[in-house]
Amino acid sequence: MYDVLIIGAGVVGALTARELSRYKLSVCLVDKDYDAGCGASRANSGIVHAGFDAKVGTLKAKLNVEGCLMMPKVAEELDVEYKNTASIVVCMAEEDMPALQELYERGKINGVKNLEIVDRERLRQMEPNISDKAVAALYAPDAGIVSPYELAIAAGENAVANGADYRFGFKVTSIEKKGEGYAVSDGNETIEARYVVNSAGMHSDDIARMTGDCDFEIIARRGEYMLFDKKVTKCINNVIFTLPTKNGKGILVAPTADGNLLIGPNARPVEKGNVETTPEGLEEIHKGALQMIPSLPVLKNVIRSFAGQRPTPSTGDFIIRMSKDYPHILHLAGIESPGLASSPAIAVYAVNMLKQAGLALEIREDFNPLRQSPAYFRSLPNDKKAEVIKQNPAYGKIVCRCERVSEGEIVAAINCPMGARSVDGVKRRTRAGMGRCQGGFCSPRVAELLAQEMGVPLNEITKNGGESKLLVRRTK
Repeated sequence: MYDVLIIGAGVVGALTARELSRYKLSVCLVDKDYDAGCGASRANSGIVHAGFDAKVGTLKAKLNVEGCLMMPKVAEELDVEYKNTASIVVCMAEEDMPALQELYERGKINGVKNLEIVDRERLRQMEPNISDKAVAALYAPDAGIVSPYELAIAAGENAVANGADYRFGFKVTSIEKKGEGYAVSDGNETIEARYVVNSAGMHSDDIARMTGDCDFEIIARRGEYMLFDKKVTKCINNVIFTLPTKNGKGILVAPTADGNLLIGPNARPVEKGNVETTPEGLEEIHKGALQMIPSLPVLKNVIRSFAGQRPTPSTGDFIIRMSKDYPHILHLAGIESPGLASSPAIAVYAVNMLKQAGLALEIREDFNPLRQSPAYFRSLPNDKKAEVIKQNPAYGKIVCRCERVSEGEIVAAINCPMGARSVDGVKRRTRAGMGRCQGGFCSPRVAELLAQEMGVPLNEITKNGGESKLLVRRTK
C-alpha cells in the first residue's frame, strides 16, 4: 500500500509528486495517457502569468502570485527552459481605459510587484510593431514563459529519480474504501494507497463522483493555436494580450520558451476530449493577433496548428479541498489558467493540506531536487561539445536537422527515469520533430533508436503510446 497515489500526471500532479518525494513516503503517480503532460499541460501558451487578472481573494490570485515567484527556481532545478518575459495587456480604445486601470488595481491588491500602466509612446518603444490603435498598456515585467509539457515531464522524472513509482495507461474506473486506505482500479490492475490526490484535469469531476462528491463540474473549453517557424522575423519582444473577457485572457501573441512565435487561443465550449482545430477557429485567432500586431508573419510560416482544452470549474475558482465523504482524498480540480503559473505553489499547498489531514511528513536527507535535461548538450559551448562527443560519439550524430538534436540526446531521453517510450515522448523531451519539417526527416530514426534501446521490434513502437503504432514496411 502506497502512502499517496496521485491521479493525473499533468504539471500540477507531477509537481505534487515531486514535492511529496521530499519526504519519507511511498508515492505513485498514474495517468490515463502514456506519458506525463499529455492533457491540458500539453497544449497551452506556456505563460507564467504575473497574477493581475485573478479575482481578488481567490485561490487563483493567491497561488498565481506565489507560483510566479517560485517558477524560476523550480525551472532551474529541473533544467527546464524558463525566460523572464514581460506581459503586456494592450488597451485598444480610450473608452476601455477604466478596465485597464481596474486590472492594474486588482494586480496591486493581489500582490503583484512592479506593475505599471504605460502610455502609447512608451508602449511603442517596447513594441515597435504594435498596432497604431493601441492607446496604453498594463506592463508586468516579472512574468515569464516556460515549456508546460517539459515542466510536467521534468517534475515527474525528478520524483521518480527520488523514489516515486508511476503507471501510464492507467485510466481510473473506480475508487473504493479498503481498510485504512483506498483501492483504485483501472479495471485490470488495482493500486492501494492511504491517501489519494485527484489531479485528473479535465476529468477531475469524474474522479470526484467516484468518491461521492458531485457539487462541482468541469466544463471543457477548447483553445486553438498556431505556431510559427523559428526563422520568421522577430516581431515582438514580450507576451502581448488584449484586455481579458469573461471567457479568459483572450488571444495573445507570444514568444515560446524555445524561440518560436505563438498566437492563440480562442475559447469555445466543446465536449471533453475534443481537441480538433477548425478553419473558423484558426481564422479567428489569426484576425485577433493581427489587430495587435499588423505586421505578423504570413501564414505560410505556420509550421503547426493545434488545440488544447481548459478544465474550467463551475465554481469560478480552483477547487482544492479534501473530499466530503472520503477522508484522505484531496481534490485538485478546475486548475485552468493561471494553473501553469500557480503549479509550484499548488504543489506545496496540496502537501500542506495532506499534512493537516494526517499524513506524516518526515524530510528525506537524500532528496535531490536537481534534474539534468537530456537536451543539455545543445546548450554547451563548442569546446565542451567536442569533449562530450569524444567520450560518446553518439552526440556527434545529428538526427533532427531542424532542431539540431543528436542521437546521444535521444538515447539519454529514452533511458532517463520515466524515460520516453514513444516518438512523441522523445519529441517532448528533446524537440526532435518540432522543427520546420515536423518530424518528416527524423521520425524513422527516432523509432529505430526507441526499438534499439527498449529491445522491442520496430513495429511495436508507437507515436504516442497505446494503439498509435507506426506503419512499418519497405519502400522502393
